[in-house]
Amino acid sequence: MAGRRIVVTGAFGVLGAAVAKAAAAGGGRLALLDFAPAPPDGLVAACGPGVFVRGGVDLTDPASAGPALDAAADSLGGIDALLNIAGGFAWETLEGGDAATWDRLYRMNVTTAANACRAALPHLRASAAGRIVNVGANAALRSGAGMGAYAASKAGVHRLTESLAEELKADRITVNAVLPSILDTPANRADMPKADPSAWVSTAELSAVILFLASEAASAVTGALIPVTGRV
Repeated sequence: MAGRRIVVTGAFGVLGAAVAKAAAAGGGRLALLDFAPAPPDGLVAACGPGVFVRGGVDLTDPASAGPALDAAADSLGGIDALLNIAGGFAWETLEGGDAATWDRLYRMNVTTAANACRAALPHLRASAAGRIVNVGANAALRSGAGMGAYAASKAGVHRLTESLAEELKADRITVNAVLPSILDTPANRADMPKADPSAWVSTAELSAVILFLASEAASAVTGALIPVTGRV
C-alpha cells in the first residue's frame, strides 16, 4: 500500500475502520468518507498525517457523492483505489417484514457503491493502477430465511462488480468484490451469543483480502467475486 491513494467509504464503521487502519499501516494515504457525522475515537490518529476525513456524506445521492470524491482526490492528489465498505444489513422475513426494507438495503448496498464508483472514475482513470473493491456477501450466493432483502441487495453488488469490470477493462481499472460470511464484530457477537466466533471471519482477515485486491500486485484479477468465509 506504500504511497497508494485510497478512498474508504463507510470508513467510520467496524469494517471500514479496520480496512483504513490496515491500509495506513501499509503506507497508504487515506481519505475516509462516511454518512455518520464523526469518526470513532482513535481512527484519524491511526491513519497518520494528511488523512482526509469527511462525515455526513450521503452516497445514495449523486449530488453528495460527487463533491465528496472530488474533495478526497484533491486532498490526496488523485485516487488509486476506491474501497466501497459502506452498506447495511437487516434480517426479517418477507411476511413479517416491511416492504421499505428492500428499498432501504438496495440504496445502502447498491446505490452507494454505484454512486461512489461513478464519481471516482475520472480520478481512477488517471491512476497507473486503478482499483475498485466492493463488499458483497456469501449469503447472496444462496440465501436463507429472513435474508431475502439483504441477499437481493448484495446480489446487486455482485452484478455491478461484474458489469463494471467489463466496462473498465480498456482503462486497466480492476473491479472485484469480497464475499464474507459472518464477520466477527461486537454486533454479531451480541446478536448470536451462542455461536462460536472463532469460526467467523475477523475484520483483519477480510481487510487483508481487500487490500490485496486494491494493490498493484492484483493487476490480473478483475470481475472476481471472492468468498472469504472462514470456517462457517
